[in-house]
Amino acid sequence: MAKVTELVRELALPIVEGTGCTLWDVEYVKEAGEWFLRVYIDKEGGVSIDDCEAVSRPLSDLLDEKDPIEGSYTFEVSSAGADRALKKPEHFARYLGEPVEVRLYRPRNGRKEYVGTLKSYEDGAVTLEAGEELRFEKAEIAQVRLHVVF
Repeated sequence: MAKVTELVRELALPIVEGTGCTLWDVEYVKEAGEWFLRVYIDKEGGVSIDDCEAVSRPLSDLLDEKDPIEGSYTFEVSSAGADRALKKPEHFARYLGEPVEVRLYRPRNGRKEYVGTLKSYEDGAVTLEAGEELRFEKAEIAQVRLHVVF
């Protein structure tokens, strides 16, 4: 049986693309004892509340009809955000040369967070330029996000 996120991705993709947006990610996570289904969308120039609503309403109806998830959950549609998490190879490819923040599971040289320019992504390993070249293996990495400078 396919994972919930894969099933929802298949259902969401035509709806999201029909609104002129792209599907960034789908999450199905348990937080504080409750399940959340989150669909993250993106669009050149930014995502508006109207974009989220244009995806949310028909996708909610389709989820009710197809019923791919047992039990109750909270459904959300939102922008991937300026500090979006990079998870897939295509995410990393799109943001090569951009500032990112790498968070590690365990400290390296006393630090768990590193900020630098994304130089490469290869089989889950991330290389940053941060005054020196730093390579982080997939098993070390808790999360990679775009680093927003205000």
